[in-house]
Amino acid sequence: MQQITFELRGEFITLDRLLKATGLAESGGRAKMMVSEGRVQVDGRDEERKTAKIRAGQVVALHGVRIRVIPEGEGEPEGDAQA
Repeated sequence: MQQITFELRGEFITLDRLLKATGLAESGGRAKMMVSEGRVQVDGRDEERKTAKIRAGQVVALHGVRIRVIPEGEGEPEGDAQA
């Protein structure tokens, strides 16, 4: 299963925006469709609210991908991108 860590800026992000921000949905409309089709789970439970508020500490899962939402600044530092 693919793992994605998403650093949350602010108090929450809506589920449809999270799916779009992580690249799992190519548009907001597609993200809403994925939720309405019952393909998305939040913390192990089916989620049908397209604009459910996702907060740090929650895990969103769909078709072989898990998104772990963490507070901004708690992610692992990125390596030096310069060669």
